[in-house]
Amino acid sequence: MGRLDVLHTKHPTYGSRKLVIMMQREGYEIGRKLVRKLMQEMGLYTIYPKENLSKRNFKETIVPYLLRNRLIQFPNEVWSIDITFIKLYDTHMYLTAIIDWYSRKIMGWRLSDTLETAEVLMAVKEAVKKHGTPAIINSDQGSQFTSTEYKALLKDLQIQQSMDGKSRWADNIMIERWFRSLKTDLIYINEFHSPRELRKEIEKYVQEYNTVRPHQSLGNATPEAVFQACFQIGA
Repeated sequence: MGRLDVLHTKHPTYGSRKLVIMMQREGYEIGRKLVRKLMQEMGLYTIYPKENLSKRNFKETIVPYLLRNRLIQFPNEVWSIDITFIKLYDTHMYLTAIIDWYSRKIMGWRLSDTLETAEVLMAVKEAVKKHGTPAIINSDQGSQFTSTEYKALLKDLQIQQSMDGKSRWADNIMIERWFRSLKTDLIYINEFHSPRELRKEIEKYVQEYNTVRPHQSLGNATPEAVFQACFQIGA
């Protein structure tokens, strides 16, 4: 699972067929059926140039994508939320993270050994309590985000729900880019032996990302500086 995650991160357009070939070249005795099963379990999706309309289930739970051609003009206008697989030394965890589209600031995150919806709900509640309520939260079509509990929480908080097209990785590009940076900069070059150790290092990474690292897309400012500046101007 760890190696599959690395290959998918480097080659997000590769489907299970190509990933099987690459893993077999590296000596893994693995077939396409198992790769597809693991990708589904890990929440890995191949990037397609357009929406894949086949085999869409539970249409009544899917909501429209609200961000196409939208100009984001201020913090807390749009957040993105997603979940990614994180390998530990002898097991794995799942990281839920939320990013603000305007400032690129990580608004909240939670590390868990399960994919339960409760972890997503807690991530949203904590982020809102700390940073205020966004107008829109965008996600993919994962079961956590189509659940009754998640939809009810956003409704109670008066947040509009936006959702990617099926398998459209680019629709949630902000959080996907951050996950790739996190894995390249931190996860793949270290070997973490416990959830506590991993949680501590992710906390440090998020702090540095938000407050120290310059962003070219932000005029080399930090996400925290951009986020705070807008509220100071408004005041």
